[in-house]
Amino acid sequence: MRVVIVTESFPPDVNGVAHCALQTARHLVDRGHVPLVVAPATAAGSGPDATAPCPVVRIPSIPLPGYPQVRVALPSRRVAAAITEHRADIVHLASPFILGVRGMAAATRLGIPAVAVYQTDLAGYARTYVGAGEATAWRRIRSVHAAADRTLAPSSVALHDLEAHGVPRVKLWARGVDTERFRPDRRDEAMRRELAPNGELIVGYVGRLAPEKQVELLSGVCGLDGVRLVIVGDGPSQDSLTEQLPGAVFLGRRTGDELARIFASLDVFAHTGPFETFCQTVQEAMASGVPVVAPAAGGPLDLVAHGRTGFLVPPRDAAAVRDAVWALAADPALRAAYGAAARDMVEGRTWAAVGDQLIGHYSDVLSARTAVAA
Repeated sequence: MRVVIVTESFPPDVNGVAHCALQTARHLVDRGHVPLVVAPATAAGSGPDATAPCPVVRIPSIPLPGYPQVRVALPSRRVAAAITEHRADIVHLASPFILGVRGMAAATRLGIPAVAVYQTDLAGYARTYVGAGEATAWRRIRSVHAAADRTLAPSSVALHDLEAHGVPRVKLWARGVDTERFRPDRRDEAMRRELAPNGELIVGYVGRLAPEKQVELLSGVCGLDGVRLVIVGDGPSQDSLTEQLPGAVFLGRRTGDELARIFASLDVFAHTGPFETFCQTVQEAMASGVPVVAPAAGGPLDLVAHGRTGFLVPPRDAAAVRDAVWALAADPALRAAYGAAARDMVEGRTWAAVGDQLIGHYSDVLSARTAVAA
């Protein structure tokens, strides 16, 4: 198959959309397919993507006001031209909202089937950033995804939300995890001594530092005796969080094997964002053999087995987060049991396995188009 992946974000960006698009492109190449990526240009320009597994067409972009790490593609005819020149059999729209809308329009004009991958809770972001606009966001989501031959939702909650808001032809497609990179034996005792020189229990958060992540809910964890909070990531909330989380260690953005060592060196992983359609960092923590505390909302409901691999707590409840962390901090045997169960739960969720599922969705869509044409 010849596949064009139109994505709102791609490496060197560090986020779930970029990571999933990269893994999808890699898997398609590994299986003998021919992908092309269309993505916004980076802040440094649109130079060659030396580490990408396939060609990348970069569309001119501007930084999102107030959040310069996120770039928004400008109107361009290059999207349709790229799809045409690649002779695409199918168009893959990764979290379509701006660039993906143009990709969907081009695919429709050219008569090429499209699969839209839902990844971002835009309605939740509208509530967080502007205090309104949720209905408008859902209209935008519905208009884009209703035009696709199939929409893929990353979790059961996301699937139900899409269906409840009138999006047709929705199927479940979860995300993979690199179980070779993220694994328990990456635990680094030297790193642990550096992060917690007095032997404290290490509780970590990994992700964007932005309002929708509600990282300030970890404030109660900072007050627990014998606990050191470690924050990995960057974003617009970083300055305020350094004040709200006294004593926390802020490591900034980390990637690759270094990030894997950090994950495995944690005693507890805590996530606070209530708008996660999947939550890849929860899965990476589980692959690293670390018990998880996460809100009982969105993607974590599918990932965390409450009372077996960690705890699900009421969203936006700082006291519940603190108490769940303390329960794990006080019981080493429980932490070990939950961590081992977490690793067991995700071992079969490799990117190769979910990538093959994605190719199956492509094949279903192409077969349905062929049947209609006949």
